[in-house]
Amino acid sequence: MKREEFLHFIKEQRSDADMALIERAYDFAETAHQGQLRKSGAPYFEHPQATAYKLAGLRLDDAAIAAGLLHDVPEDTNRTLDEVRQQFGKEVGFLVEGVTKLGQLKYRGIQRYLENLRRMFVAMAQDIRVIVIKFADRIHNLETLSALPPDKRRRIALESLEIYAPIANRLGIGDIKGQIEDLAFPYVYPEEYDWLIDKVSVTRRQKEKYVQIFSGEIEHILTEHHIPYISVHGRAKHLYSLYKKLLRHNRDLSQIYDLVALRIIVDNVSHCYETLGIIHKFCPPLKGRIKDYIAQPKPNGYQSLHTTVFTDAGEIVEMQIRTAGMHEEAEYGIAAHWHYKETPGASMSKERYVWVQQLAKMQKEIQDEEQYLESLKIDIFQTRIFVFTPRGDVIDMPEDATPIDFAYHIHTDIGHKCSGAKVNDQLVPLDTRLKSGDVVEVMVDKHRQGPNSDWLNIVKTHSAKRHVQAWLNKRNDQDRKKLLDKK
Repeated sequence: MKREEFLHFIKEQRSDADMALIERAYDFAETAHQGQLRKSGAPYFEHPQATAYKLAGLRLDDAAIAAGLLHDVPEDTNRTLDEVRQQFGKEVGFLVEGVTKLGQLKYRGIQRYLENLRRMFVAMAQDIRVIVIKFADRIHNLETLSALPPDKRRRIALESLEIYAPIANRLGIGDIKGQIEDLAFPYVYPEEYDWLIDKVSVTRRQKEKYVQIFSGEIEHILTEHHIPYISVHGRAKHLYSLYKKLLRHNRDLSQIYDLVALRIIVDNVSHCYETLGIIHKFCPPLKGRIKDYIAQPKPNGYQSLHTTVFTDAGEIVEMQIRTAGMHEEAEYGIAAHWHYKETPGASMSKERYVWVQQLAKMQKEIQDEEQYLESLKIDIFQTRIFVFTPRGDVIDMPEDATPIDFAYHIHTDIGHKCSGAKVNDQLVPLDTRLKSGDVVEVMVDKHRQGPNSDWLNIVKTHSAKRHVQAWLNKRNDQDRKKLLDKK
């Protein structure tokens, strides 16, 4: 990509961009990487340029785009981090340093990756843009992976699938998560990838053709009913996401209704609901397949109406109805609504990103590596569910969390005095595994002194285990003191 083309794209994405800063970063990085080649034989500068291009596409700020251009300079050229700071200021220098530190350890499986994870979560807590720059860097590396030796290809792809994609998912950046997974998939599971392509290619093409026709019908219906829409278009399901879903359905493709889904973008929330009602007049919905993520958003901020309908042609089509703002949030997550401080470090103003701060804090509290790894597997690398309080508040929990985990999430005292629970208005044992969509009510016994020791075998979250263990330790200390006093 030529310099003019790159700079024109930046202006298109961000009309208020500090072009002087970005042009200086471009020229500095291009000069620093002069004469260097990638394994493919292409000029090395193509990589930082592509990284910055992706960051601009995510609409990140000037400092992040400049850092994307400069992120490999300290490690791969004779120009130093101090020079970067002097030329571009503390904020850009801080971001470049953060990205550089994340690239220093080779992936050898999650067990041997803990130190890098510790660095990663500390960097994310200081400034979340560090990990977003790393995502852009990693996507371009995955796009050019074929130039590397097979063992290195698989290592980078596996790290991407096991580490970066789950973090992107947790941050609500659906587009980044999907790109990382689909680019890594053929290198990590080549046989499964070939099987999937062979199984779905014909069906997917047919479905895409039908959805294209059906989208025209929907546009006509919306126009007739005076619903202003921004776009109506088909969206093919990401391949790796499709593969995992097929495994859950015994590889039965007929059970996958969102192979190609229809996405309808309208101008406001009331038109979302009007659109849903109108569509159901013409296309009967499948029972149990209507989901309102607008009234009750997912914990990562995702909002949309989902429905799966029968069409006149006998097809089954999943539809997603949302506003332009909701679409931005779904695709770009944390990058869609960023607030910046005047000093380095982006503001974590939304409650749903508190977990980043908690992970950074947790890595200081837990010295035992096995315990830290288990906590990370639960808090980051495990499927998340979302459950509700009786008042309708959304609580984000790991899969298989129990009512006790829920109680401790609400408040330590509620956890300590938890005596029972109702899930969807039914009394349940305290070791019940919660599912997404459950409404959980905790019953409290004011006279209860505290948790039982067997709760340690029931709870899933690090937070609940820590609170239970702390209470048990305190009680044991008190018992010992009483015994000594008695003696």
